[in-house]
Amino acid sequence: MPALPSYAAVVLAGGRAARLGGQAKPQLEVGGRSMLAAVLAAVADAEPRVVVGPPQPVPGGAVVVREHPPGGGPVAAMRAGLARVDTDVVAVLAGDLPFLTTGLVVQLRERLTGDGVLVVDDAGRDQLLLGVWRTAALRRVLAGAAAHAPVRRVLAPLTVTRWRPPVEPGVPAPWTDCDTPADLARARAAAAASATPTTG
Repeated sequence: MPALPSYAAVVLAGGRAARLGGQAKPQLEVGGRSMLAAVLAAVADAEPRVVVGPPQPVPGGAVVVREHPPGGGPVAAMRAGLARVDTDVVAVLAGDLPFLTTGLVVQLRERLTGDGVLVVDDAGRDQLLLGVWRTAALRRVLAGAAAHAPVRRVLAPLTVTRWRPPVEPGVPAPWTDCDTPADLARARAAAAASATPTTG
């Protein structure tokens, strides 16, 4: 199989989670590391790795940039991240995906045929911040979009492949995010369960 083209990663890690005590959500820990660290580990081979949001701890090799206006939403954040990208392919990811894996990112990159490819969850919902895109196509639709425009509407003109990855029983889904205290508790419990060796 031919080698995949090099790619960059833009990780959206802005805002504070009001339902999670107002903390910076990507910095909350699941499985012994921050959710942002988990996402960045899944794209360790991306260059550059651009985190968009307020100043916050990131692993070495990643750069943090701020969207304009600050807190301007995902469209503004994607535009700010893409300004630092010089590859033809870019992964655009939420910063609160504690179960994202390198393998899933590779599978997305392998499925990039049109303008983009994104994950569809088990309920059939597009995961708009879990995908891989042609940088030029993404820049084109973001160029004239208002900062607070809905991401779905901005991406609508693009030719997008939708892929629902298989999930093994007992393994947390890669699209699992943490928007509420209950979500966070479930994710932490799932991480603990998957880290516990089985006997018998």
